[in-house]
Amino acid sequence: MGETKNKLLGLFRSRSTAPLSSKSPSDREKERKHRRERPATSNPPRSHRRRSHSPGSPHARSEPRRSSGIPVSPRGSPAPPQPLTEWPPLGVARDGSLSQGKAMELICSGVPVFKGHRRPIPHASEEYYNLYVTVVGNGPDGSDKAEPYNVAFAACSFPLQGQAPAVYPWETLEQPSMSFCYGAQPGTITLNHWVALSGQPAPPIELRDPGVKPREVELSVILERLIYLEHGFEEDYEELLYKNLYRNLLRDPDKFKKPHKGMETQIADLITVLSRDEWIDFSRPENQVVAKYFANATYTDHGRYKTFFHQLLLSSELDRRIHSKHHADWAKEKLLAQLPPSIAWDLALARKWHECMTIEKFKTGGDLESIRFHLKIKKGQVKALRKFARAMKWPNHAKVDEILREQDPDEKPLEDRSSDTMSYFTGMVLPGVTLPWLIMNSLIDCDSDAGGNALASLTHMHPNSGFQYRSTTYWSAASIVGKVLAPTCREIGGWIGPARPAPDLSRIQIARIRQRKPKQYLTVSDTESMTERSDPLGPPSDEYPVAEYQLLLPDLDPDKIVDTVRIEKLALKPVSASSVPDNRDKDKPLTYDAAVQFAIDGQSWPLRLSYDVSFIAACPCARGPHPLFFDYVYTAVKVDEILRIKDWGGLNGNVSSIGAASSSGGRTLVEEEEEDAREKVLAIEAFGVSDNEVLARAWCSHWGLSAVVADMDRTCMACAIREAYAACLNVVILVEGMSYDDDS
Repeated sequence: MGETKNKLLGLFRSRSTAPLSSKSPSDREKERKHRRERPATSNPPRSHRRRSHSPGSPHARSEPRRSSGIPVSPRGSPAPPQPLTEWPPLGVARDGSLSQGKAMELICSGVPVFKGHRRPIPHASEEYYNLYVTVVGNGPDGSDKAEPYNVAFAACSFPLQGQAPAVYPWETLEQPSMSFCYGAQPGTITLNHWVALSGQPAPPIELRDPGVKPREVELSVILERLIYLEHGFEEDYEELLYKNLYRNLLRDPDKFKKPHKGMETQIADLITVLSRDEWIDFSRPENQVVAKYFANATYTDHGRYKTFFHQLLLSSELDRRIHSKHHADWAKEKLLAQLPPSIAWDLALARKWHECMTIEKFKTGGDLESIRFHLKIKKGQVKALRKFARAMKWPNHAKVDEILREQDPDEKPLEDRSSDTMSYFTGMVLPGVTLPWLIMNSLIDCDSDAGGNALASLTHMHPNSGFQYRSTTYWSAASIVGKVLAPTCREIGGWIGPARPAPDLSRIQIARIRQRKPKQYLTVSDTESMTERSDPLGPPSDEYPVAEYQLLLPDLDPDKIVDTVRIEKLALKPVSASSVPDNRDKDKPLTYDAAVQFAIDGQSWPLRLSYDVSFIAACPCARGPHPLFFDYVYTAVKVDEILRIKDWGGLNGNVSSIGAASSSGGRTLVEEEEEDAREKVLAIEAFGVSDNEVLARAWCSHWGLSAVVADMDRTCMACAIREAYAACLNVVILVEGMSYDDDS
């Protein structure tokens, strides 16, 4: 243990007290490397190396260290300092040092502080976990997530406890949390979602059957009980509550010895019964288009129509008991936090039904089974879809808007057009990834020109998809084409568009994009050491030399902004010639390799969208710009210069330069450059036209590099670079003041 501790301490190196302003960049680089090579001693120098190589990972990783911490200003404290315009500020000597309090005031005020969390999964072993990140210190408006375009589009997230929206990402049923998924800029995600992608979810669990079994029950009895629960619940009458549950729905194995009249016992019995294999597992994505189980009796097969309502009733009985006034709040909270996943999804189903639907009347028997529903929120769902179609400039908008108004009595009701429209217009949308596809498929089903078989295969089971309709393309926010083209489009409800046409597609056609898995990921230690790795002050110290910080001001001179980049073409190539369908399956979606071709200074540059990389919206900072500690290593380049950069970050294991052996420590210059490359952040200045940002994103996908996207109107350059270090990423894309048209 002592030896391991000494090795960790040996990674720390001391601060320099000499002013860096008197040294050239090469001198400072030599000093950094010299301090890195110092051997560990009983009193080792401190280090601020944020990453050290970890086997099996393409990243450079960090070792945990003590953080200097970010103090919270008490109530009544002095007003925060004004934004800096130069470094050092007036009255501070360049060769002087700052006390910790003064350093906090000048350097840390308003910066985002990232804290990673590892949380275990109930009923799972330690090898399974979820990862999260929270951000503090950057003010009340410091969120990096996008607000839902419409309240109807917030249904993709569902907190089991409390009111929506969730305050923390671990409060939602779906994981990763969709409340903390979409970033503030089109085609981006939040830092929390990037971290959550590296979690290790648990497999489904099975409960042992103690003998409690469901009874066979007629559909009419199920529907009558559902109608009763819409208006009341006999929680104050213990005998009646027991009789209605065990006479009609369950078998009590202890009926003659110790009947299950207690609320807790009934809750346990319902959980056990709902855990049986015979029910629909709504935690599985393929089962989450709910309406396919109740749209009509002839549509559902293998008896799932009755099974759905039977399961819905048992779930509603469980939900009413968990939220009964006779169930203590502390017990309720503890139970909800420990529910098996499939049961939690059953509760979500029951609550959605209670919020969105009631049964007006029904008729059963023979082939005449039918149910008439009252749709509580259909009006709001229709309004949201009309607004979505207008904002996305749907090619056949006028005709679709007329259909959505339902002014023609001869037209089929909107909800009866398909299981997707029934799910969307009823509001029976389970949390997770299905909502974007229900939105778009409902719009398509209300457009007779786009309907039919051509676009019938859009599904959340193939998220790497998009389609062309009348020389306009729309792309899922989960597809790499959508992520890259997003700066030229809008992102609403998980869709990016309207985007440029794809000449390789027919007038109406779906395209599935082949995209490789990303190379970069996080480990648990990366997440838990995030605060230390991105500390704005650097290693803790009694004094902080002024010369070890610099104020980064990106070059926004209009005369120097690149204006020679334009998108020429979105090219899609079938993965293989044999994948071209014949006339029998001509509507079956094909898989394509995607590329974006650019015109730069009169030359064409194609970039393949090979890797499914992520673009993380930088967290806003307050009162920036902020100084950057010198050990956060970066290189700033204009966007048209990146085409000459290959294998940034060393993810392919290549080193582009050649060096001789170093005279100290036996390490070669190549090895040193390779380690620095794994740490150094490439800051791409993509100011100007949106095509510049598309070029930067396409270059990232070509090489497999995820990136932080920072709008300089919301985030300063220093905070964006620190966030890249926090996320273990090597690229920051700098943009300025990106704005998007309103619905008109």
